[in-house]
Amino acid sequence: MSEEGQVQSGSDLILKIALGVVGVVTIILLFVVVNLRGRVAELEGTAKNAAAAQKQLEERLHATNADLRNTAQALGSKVGMTEEQLAARTAELRRQQEASARALSAEQKKTEAALSGVSSEVSGVKSELGGAKSDIASTKTDLEATKSKLEKTIGDLGVQSGLVARNHDELEILKHKGDRNYYEFTLKKKSRQPVSTIALELKKTDPKKSKFTLNVMADDKTIEKKDRTASEPLQFYTGRDHSLYELVIFTVTKDTVSGYLSTPKQ
Repeated sequence: MSEEGQVQSGSDLILKIALGVVGVVTIILLFVVVNLRGRVAELEGTAKNAAAAQKQLEERLHATNADLRNTAQALGSKVGMTEEQLAARTAELRRQQEASARALSAEQKKTEAALSGVSSEVSGVKSELGGAKSDIASTKTDLEATKSKLEKTIGDLGVQSGLVARNHDELEILKHKGDRNYYEFTLKKKSRQPVSTIALELKKTDPKKSKFTLNVMADDKTIEKKDRTASEPLQFYTGRDHSLYELVIFTVTKDTVSGYLSTPKQ
């Protein structure tokens, strides 16, 4: 398979992995939504039961009131009942009525609390769904950003370059693709430094314009790369097989430059 085909295959693999991550995140979020819906249904059932209990208490309260009225009438007409007995019976009925009222109030509070819980759960589901949409959108954005990082360009020799990294993080992506060998370095001015099978020497820098000049020593020859720009692939052939090497600088300072050397796997 050609180098360009390997690059395309690597890009497709990254795209498939990213889409797989999106799918897994979506499945997890759907599971959470189904779980919360079950919780909402359970709370709604609790609320219905509480409402039924409240209705029963109301019926009991009405029955107690009717009983109080009937008893009062019966006691009023009953011959021989003392005034103290009548007062005691009335007080007992009143206590029963107050107890029923308190129970009714407690059930009403439980019902309100259950309904409030349902409302909170539903709001939580809506919030999580909103978060899920944001996460999926973010994942798609990251995927597009990764694809944009893996772009090709033309080198200074007019040859189609491999994928070009513009910083250390992007270089790590290229290293994991495994299509070529990558050697990261930092050069100081007027200092010769070996990198893989060649040597490099930084001659001049212009940080404001992100430009630099350096010499490449390979095969007993010195190749000058003059007034080059950061992120521009610098190409040269070397070795017995006349292999294409690429040099990319992504940081230019007053006295140093940082970048990497890309060589064929063989």
